[in-house]
Amino acid sequence: MAVTVDRWMLPGELARADEPGESSGKRTPRDWAVDITLFVIAVFAWCLEFEYFVSPNVLGLPLWAQIADSAAGAAVCLAIWWRRRFPVSAGVLAATAGALANTAAAAMVILLFSLALHRGWKAAVPITSVALLISVPYIHTFFPGADTQALPWLLSLVLGAALVVTAGCGVRARRQVVLALRMRADAERMGHLRALEASRRAERQRIAREMHDVLAHRISLLAVHAGALEYRTAQAERGAAPEPSAAEVRDVVAVVRSNANQALEELREVLDLLRQRPEDGREAPQPTAARLPALIDEARLSGQQVRAELAEGLEDLRPQLQRTIYRIVQEGLTNARKHAPGAAVDVLAGVEGGEVLVQVANAAPIGVTTSEIPGAGAGLTGLTERVALHGGELTREITEGEFRMCARIPCTP
Repeated sequence: MAVTVDRWMLPGELARADEPGESSGKRTPRDWAVDITLFVIAVFAWCLEFEYFVSPNVLGLPLWAQIADSAAGAAVCLAIWWRRRFPVSAGVLAATAGALANTAAAAMVILLFSLALHRGWKAAVPITSVALLISVPYIHTFFPGADTQALPWLLSLVLGAALVVTAGCGVRARRQVVLALRMRADAERMGHLRALEASRRAERQRIAREMHDVLAHRISLLAVHAGALEYRTAQAERGAAPEPSAAEVRDVVAVVRSNANQALEELREVLDLLRQRPEDGREAPQPTAARLPALIDEARLSGQQVRAELAEGLEDLRPQLQRTIYRIVQEGLTNARKHAPGAAVDVLAGVEGGEVLVQVANAAPIGVTTSEIPGAGAGLTGLTERVALHGGELTREITEGEFRMCARIPCTP
C-alpha cells in the first residue's frame, strides 16, 4: 500500500532523503517555520536582556562591554539562519561571542543544540566545553554572589550544557534511525525489483525452452514428410520415378495434418502451464518417461532408424526429472533429423549408480568437427540449463565419427 508523505512537515534532511535530487540547502516549509520561530524567540530574549539587564547596567559593565554585548548578541541571533549550513561555525561563534554576551543567551542555546543535532557529540562536546570555560570566569567576575556560591553556579552551567547537547544528540539519533529505516526500505525495494527482473528473465527463458522443445520436434517431423513428398514429386517430374499415387499423397498429408494438430495440442499444454496460477491447485499435463516409447515410435514413422534401450524405473523418478529426460531424447531425435538425415540413432536411458544416464548418439554429419558442435543452437542451450537445474551435466562430443549427447543427472531413490 502506498504511503503519502507530507514533505512540507519534514525537516530538510529527511525531505531530501525522500527526493535525493533536491538541493541540499533548500528549506522545507517546516524548516522555515522553525527558523522563524527560533529567530523570533532569540530576538525577543535579546530585547529582554538588553532592556532589563544590559541597558540598566545591572552588572556594572564598562560602556564598551555593553556595546560589545549587544553587538555579539545580535550576531549570534543572526547566525540562527545559517545554523544548518554551517553548524560548526555557528557553534564556535556561540561558544566565544555568545558566552560573553548576556543578550545572546537564548541564541547560544539554540546554536549549540543545532550543532549537536547536525554534527553529533564529537563536535558538540568540545565546542560546548569551550563555551563553559569562557563563561565561567566571566560569571565569576561580574555576576553578584557567583564568587561565594561557585559550586551551584558551576553545576547549573554544566548540567544546562549537558542537557542542550544531550537533547540535540537525541533528536539526531532519532533522525538517523528514520534515515536508516528509509535506506533499508529502499535497499529491500531495489532487491525486490532485481529479484523480480531476474524472475522475469528466468520465466522468459523457461518459455523459450518450452516453446522450442515443443515446436522444434513437431516442425522437424513436418519438414521430413513434406520434404519426402517434394523429393518424390521432383523425381516424378524428371521421369526418374513414377508419379505418387493419390493414396500415397493422402497418407503423407494425413501424417502432416496429424503432426500439425499434435503440435497445436502440445503448444496448448505449454500455454496452459504458463498461464496457471499457484492458487488454482492444478497443473497442466507434462511429458513423462511413460511417453518415451510413443516419441520413439513417431520418429520411426517419420523414417528415422531408432534403436532404443529404455530401462525400467524411469517412471518412478520425480515428474520434473522425467520431463527433462523426455526433452533430452526429443531434442536428440530432432537434431539427428535436422543435421544427420537418414543416420541411425541410438537412444539409451536408465538409472545407474545413483544417477540418471540419458544418451542419444548418431553418425556425425560430414564436415562437422567437435569445435562446431557446442553452442550450436537454442535447443542444446536450453537442455544444458535444464540439466544444470537438477545438478547434472550435459556433454556433447564427436568420437570415431559419431556425435554423442550424454546427460548425467543425480537422482534420489
